Amino acid sequence: MKLRYLLLSLFFSVAMFAQNGTVTGTILDKEFNNEPLPFANIVIKGTKQGTSTDENGKYSISLKPGNYTLVIGYLGYETKEIPFTLKANEKKVINHTLEASGVQLADVEIIQVVSKEKESALLQEQQKAVEIKQSIGAEEISKKGIGDVAAAVAKTSGISKQEGSSDIFVRGLGDRYNSTTMNGLPLPSNNPSTKNMSLDVFSTDIVEYIGIDKTFNYKNYGDFAGANVDIVSKTYKGSGMIEVGSGMNANSNAISQNKFYLQDGPNFHGFSNQPIPSNPLAGYNFTTSWDKQAATPIGSSFYLRGGDSYSIGTNGKLSFFLNTSFDNNYNYKEGARRGGVEASQGVAYKDLFRKAYEYQTSSNAMANINYKINSNHNIKLNTMYINSTSQKHEEFTGVIDIFDAAPDGGGYLSRSTFERTSLLINQLLGNHTLSNRINFDWGLSYNMMTNVIPDRMQNTFVPSDNDNPTTSPLIVSNLNKSDNHRYFQEMTDDELAGNFTLSYKFGKTTEDKYKGKFIAGYSARYKEINFDATQFNFKINSQQVIDLNNIDGYFNQNSFNLGYFDIQTFRGGLSAPNALDPQNFNGQQIISAGFGAIEYQFTPKLFVIAGFRSEYIIQDIFYSTSLKSGKKLSDTMEYLPSLTAKYEINEKQNVKFAASKTYTLPQFKERAPFLFEEVGQSFFGNENLYNSTDYNFDLKWEMYPKNGEVISFTGFGKYIQNPINQVTVASATNDISWVNSGEKAIGLGVEGEWRKNIISRENNTTGEKTNLGFGLNVSYLFTNQDLDTQKVIEENPGISVAFTNKDSRLTGASDLLVNSDISFNKDFKNDRSLTATLAGGYFSDRIYALGVTGKGDLVDSEVITLDFVLKYKVNKNIGFGFSAKNLTDPTIERTQDIQNVVVDSYKKGRNFSISMKYSF
Repeated sequence: MKLRYLLLSLFFSVAMFAQNGTVTGTILDKEFNNEPLPFANIVIKGTKQGTSTDENGKYSISLKPGNYTLVIGYLGYETKEIPFTLKANEKKVINHTLEASGVQLADVEIIQVVSKEKESALLQEQQKAVEIKQSIGAEEISKKGIGDVAAAVAKTSGISKQEGSSDIFVRGLGDRYNSTTMNGLPLPSNNPSTKNMSLDVFSTDIVEYIGIDKTFNYKNYGDFAGANVDIVSKTYKGSGMIEVGSGMNANSNAISQNKFYLQDGPNFHGFSNQPIPSNPLAGYNFTTSWDKQAATPIGSSFYLRGGDSYSIGTNGKLSFFLNTSFDNNYNYKEGARRGGVEASQGVAYKDLFRKAYEYQTSSNAMANINYKINSNHNIKLNTMYINSTSQKHEEFTGVIDIFDAAPDGGGYLSRSTFERTSLLINQLLGNHTLSNRINFDWGLSYNMMTNVIPDRMQNTFVPSDNDNPTTSPLIVSNLNKSDNHRYFQEMTDDELAGNFTLSYKFGKTTEDKYKGKFIAGYSARYKEINFDATQFNFKINSQQVIDLNNIDGYFNQNSFNLGYFDIQTFRGGLSAPNALDPQNFNGQQIISAGFGAIEYQFTPKLFVIAGFRSEYIIQDIFYSTSLKSGKKLSDTMEYLPSLTAKYEINEKQNVKFAASKTYTLPQFKERAPFLFEEVGQSFFGNENLYNSTDYNFDLKWEMYPKNGEVISFTGFGKYIQNPINQVTVASATNDISWVNSGEKAIGLGVEGEWRKNIISRENNTTGEKTNLGFGLNVSYLFTNQDLDTQKVIEENPGISVAFTNKDSRLTGASDLLVNSDISFNKDFKNDRSLTATLAGGYFSDRIYALGVTGKGDLVDSEVITLDFVLKYKVNKNIGFGFSAKNLTDPTIERTQDIQNVVVDSYKKGRNFSISMKYSF
């Protein structure tokens, strides 16, 4: 009986299945010459049946006979609905070509959301592109628990991040050789010391993906030799959503301290700017305390984001995305800090032990509005505000100066610095298809940046008896007026920029494709920088005994009345008529550029882009500082050809080639004769710097074995004429400046990347997925530059340099870079999922600054890092996260080679965080 029932059930099941039909087809990508579009969503409207196209753009769905509507979608592309009727046993073929600028329909439930934020989609785009490009998307960023753009970029091949700063090095080339854009439009710097915006101020919450071009693109500005990093902000595409999240974090070093100290003045959120007091020279009118303040070193984070989209008319769509976030963190470092190491004996003029208490905040707010007028016209408005702060209280003990201050030890120096950057980004972008052949793209931006260091405080105290430095009380140092000071700095950088590009397709084939495209365009940027700094030096007239817990007991109005100290600027005291005039440099940079290119498909496998760009550059600087007053005007014309080619060996393998000429501009700080003073080191600019010329070459082989996998090798070369380097000037104070250090520099290297899905399974019935993936990228680099002492002396009157070596590696260049990660992803029923990632990195020794007068180079030692990230999604609404970063906690060390003296050493500690999010 049971057997008869089983056979009967089986018969009806087979009969019903036999009556099913199949809808199948191929989806093509109009934006890439009608090539197959993988990972597109195919959904039967009103049901939960659906699939995604495979690597060749194909799909297939089995259905019962009936009337249906096929919905074809891909985030960022036009959604298409196609009604059809399916008969029993019929195989219905529905092909379609999707075009860009659309959004998913709000009433369609997408079973598998796939967008260009995904690793697999970005790899597919990388494969299709003629250019040599790399991208890291929101999916990979989330999986690796990366919190800021700087850390995200450092996970890609050939790129490392400098410890203790936000600078990135691309193939051994530092800040001056790189450029930063957002949605293709330039960003200002937030620091007078750097050319580029610090990438760590950008939270990855606002990122759709980050594009990294290591080869020159004629559409970008020619001040390039390392990479252009383009931050593509999120554009919302879908039905309404709201998400809220929060978290906590702690640094092992910070929480291990009995007390954690910061300076008085700045508030918890970082929205503060202590002004210069009124009548600062006539009396003691400073309102903030010199004494350090206790804090609780537990960090936190919070974000709120949401978006929605609406239909307007027949073909229009209006979507918006809003994001606001705040996060903070605490860190503690301690270790050796030495300076002025002598050449013959290796004796350090400064020999200190440093304790550094650090606190950072980041506040972000972004509004993104996208209006798709119709399938041919799209306008996007993007506004972002970023407020980032860094607060550091440092205490140094030991030998302040072997010849003057605490020569036998026992000295005490404290320095408290609060730095705040406010950046407002405004962008308006448009994409217009004027005909089947003509496209017009444009973008305008206006950015306003303000960087302030309000009320930096420094104290220097020495033993009252140098013969008994450890037991005698401390008194106020009177060796230099700047030993005890308060410093106020403000820099503004306002920039207006625009890009305009017109393209025309030609060479139509019988398959309704185009072999070629003409591109012509114009771009321009106008930058205006203004830098003001005033330092109030406390000239000590009476060295009183100091209580380190009550520094205000000496620096106060009563002591001022008693004549214990006078307050002066570098221009003089109260009697000097211009004493309060700040040290200043300001300048303008104007770049006007025209460009053009021809893209052509010579054969079904060979694609070539020949481009040309010309730029007229004005960079004027005016200065009035303690070193000198004057101006320096410069204008140059640059002609920048480029050639890019791709040969498709087969459908899975490409060979790509790129060659270009570019240039490198000196930065305003590097040309301004202003003295930037740090503990143990000072910097000043050189107005005689001039452009470097760069020649770039890349050859890449790449293979894409399966969806989400890649194996690639890239050989590259750089030839730089008149490279710019920072050097130690031969002087009593060993200041650092910048010079065109020689005739040429070369860089040769190879990069390898491997991404592999070790396990990739999917249950077609339940939709559960399991994936174990592995990633590895390795870069090896050889660099060499000649160092010409005579050339430097002849070109820079007043600057004396005597290089220790006749040639050297490029500063910032590590011979070996390695990044690797292994990730496990598991999707369960009821929208539950688990992601675990272990990521590591390594860079070998690299030069920080070149050695002079018999001294060795300053070399940063190798570093190994290891991070772990775990995320668990309870259901479609609730998710939790845990991360443990810098698990190896390596010693960060800078050594002066030849003399083999450690000049800087510390550990950063391990960082732990937990988070929770809720989606509505």
